[in-house]
Amino acid sequence: MREVISIFVGQAGVQIGTACWELLNYEHGISPDGALISYNEECNAVDFLNSFYHETRKGKFVPRSIFVDLEPNVIDEIRNNQYGYLFRPDSLLTGKEDAANNYGRGHYTVGREMITTVANAIRKEVDMCDAITGFFIYHSMGGGTGSGLTTLIAENLATEFSKKYKLEFVVYPCPRLTTAVVEPYNAILVTNGTMDICDCAFLVDNEALYNICSTHLDLENPTYITLNRIFSQVISALTVSLRFSGSLNVDLSVFQTNLVPYPRIHFPLVTYAPFYSPNKALHERVNVETLTRMCFEKSNQMLRVDPMRGKYMACCMLYRGLLSNKSINVAIQSLKNNGLKFVDWSPTGFKVGLNYQPPSIVPGSGMSKVQVSLCAVMNTTAIVEVWSRINYKFDLMFSKRAYAHWYLGEGMDEQEFIDARENLAALEKDYEECEKDNEKDEEEGEEELMTRGLSSQLDITQTSATLKE
Repeated sequence: MREVISIFVGQAGVQIGTACWELLNYEHGISPDGALISYNEECNAVDFLNSFYHETRKGKFVPRSIFVDLEPNVIDEIRNNQYGYLFRPDSLLTGKEDAANNYGRGHYTVGREMITTVANAIRKEVDMCDAITGFFIYHSMGGGTGSGLTTLIAENLATEFSKKYKLEFVVYPCPRLTTAVVEPYNAILVTNGTMDICDCAFLVDNEALYNICSTHLDLENPTYITLNRIFSQVISALTVSLRFSGSLNVDLSVFQTNLVPYPRIHFPLVTYAPFYSPNKALHERVNVETLTRMCFEKSNQMLRVDPMRGKYMACCMLYRGLLSNKSINVAIQSLKNNGLKFVDWSPTGFKVGLNYQPPSIVPGSGMSKVQVSLCAVMNTTAIVEVWSRINYKFDLMFSKRAYAHWYLGEGMDEQEFIDARENLAALEKDYEECEKDNEKDEEEGEEELMTRGLSSQLDITQTSATLKE
């Protein structure tokens, strides 16, 4: 068995969790109260169901998950809706007051009071596993709970389960939209805190999801429920080989081995196709080559970056549906012939996964059901644009020490901000080293990365003047 425990942290994480289990239940034919509606050998094979579900003595399937929030309102919604009986009551953990978009409150004061309860819940879930493979952590970078408490949870996992895989599904602050002024502070602090703990982090921003809604789904005013359902499609595609048998399976170790060339370079770009509204789907026909090409278009990205500004280090192509290996190889070869840029030290670049189980769509989600889909996970140096953008915003505020007193009042120190910012500056430097092509620069960059001698000790005021958005 390959059990995975999902941990949903903060308001964003909890709401994503609701959409995620809604879709997984629908795919496996499980009712909102955990009962198996109809048995299908393909969808309900016990070995695969046990990866994400725990079967009780009465035949009820309970998700291997933990929901955590420092304030009760969002989790109370789960308790009171149709999925209230799906989850174990002791896996829905709430505090009494929220973190108020403050990393310090989530990490040092309010969150610190709750970490023991969370750690005990994680141990209880692990005890119910035969051979746990790893943990999925869902959270946002901009919120106080999603940043501060997530760092505490990651540190606890690193201490107790250091050999298990730890993957993040992260809502990243939007380039031009924001729900909190202090998002840059929280994002850089949580990235610094989890960078050396988590093995891979899949980033998504709401601006990219809004773009998918307007471009592909003809939705002018999508809600967060719609955005979370789009994100859940990506999560389903990334985990399909853990839940269904396939021709070419891709498990957690594959993400680590094929996508992460160096431990710190673990922030791949995720794309998904196709997205069709119910009206458009009547007039569209997708072949493998078109599907593959779609995943390299900006309109299908989960994150707003320009891939043309960088080079690819690795691509993991996860196909679903009745497709042939030959047609997939032809489509990928066509991409290579069209000038897809890879770094010189990664000549092959592609890892392919194929699962014959077609994707499912939750009724009323605004998306049309299709028979084939593709989720592409690409590690590209263009992702440095994300860090440059947030670093620039951090520098603008921190140069004036704006809002910093709220963090210092929770027990933090200015040096923590400076250390986190220097670590992110070093991460930018890492990506620059990966992109270098000539042999001398490549050797120097690899040696620097592997020995962790990333001595980019930049003064914070100098960085503010030199970085450009």
